[in-house]
Amino acid sequence: MTFLGLIVAAAIGLAVFWWLTIPAVVSSTMLPPYTPDLANGLTTFNAGGCSSCHAVPGQPDRLKLGGGLAVPSPFGTFYVPNISPDMSDGIGRWTEADFLTAVRKGTSPAGTHYFPAFPYPSYQHAKLEDIRDLFAYLKTLAPVSGKVRDHDVPFPFDIRRNVGIWKWLFLDGKPFMADAAHSAQWNRGAYLVNSLGHCAECHSPRNFLGGIIAAQRFAGGPNPEGEGWVPNITQKGLEEWSVKDIAYFLETGQTPDGDSAGGAMVRVIRNTSQLSPGDRDAIADYIKSLPPVDGPPRPKKVAKDS
Repeated sequence: MTFLGLIVAAAIGLAVFWWLTIPAVVSSTMLPPYTPDLANGLTTFNAGGCSSCHAVPGQPDRLKLGGGLAVPSPFGTFYVPNISPDMSDGIGRWTEADFLTAVRKGTSPAGTHYFPAFPYPSYQHAKLEDIRDLFAYLKTLAPVSGKVRDHDVPFPFDIRRNVGIWKWLFLDGKPFMADAAHSAQWNRGAYLVNSLGHCAECHSPRNFLGGIIAAQRFAGGPNPEGEGWVPNITQKGLEEWSVKDIAYFLETGQTPDGDSAGGAMVRVIRNTSQLSPGDRDAIADYIKSLPPVDGPPRPKKVAKDS
């Protein structure tokens, strides 16, 4: 191939890369008039676990959404942003379209890709009205000042344009579709688990690119935050749990054998405990229906010298 041919091939390759990685946006012109339901916004807030990550660490108020939590990962450490209505440091200046674009498309108001430490691969399946209600609810909360530090992500993972390729590989953009073969309660649980609840984001093993391994979805694996092991929540791991056991755990954090939730799950329980009993029952109904799937093998414990 001639030098000119190499230049042309490189230009074509760059053009294809640029086209594939264009950040997707939601246009405000596509949004019909809407009257928000703040009660549903609160439900969406709790189901989505917003305070688990965005509440200011080290203080008891789960509605103080100034961010700052450090989230370690194999690709670097991410710092959760301020999503309070603060006009300078939070989302006070965001439009509804900005918020929808962030949550469902993983694109910032500045038009850059968010890293998928923000669980938009699950949020993309959320209903439009739920996200609109969530935005309206967030606007009712107290603003919290304070800018969160930048992520600590090394090269080449810090190149946000590359996230467009990751999205092309791992996002399908499909809305949640109810399964007529199951009950309304089961479908509600399936919706909450696979969209707002983003349960698979932690309870699934990932490949070397950080994408969920579809064949082992919900089968547990290494804690993405670096320490410990996330349990298998298919029937391989929860065979002995009843629907009632799962619902009770989501309310109290107590397991059937008298143990209690630990690690990041403690923050999750603070949210699921705020859901209605009907929603917790729906989540439990769906999780109990997950067929048994073998997860990755757990590493053997190294015996300590006596």
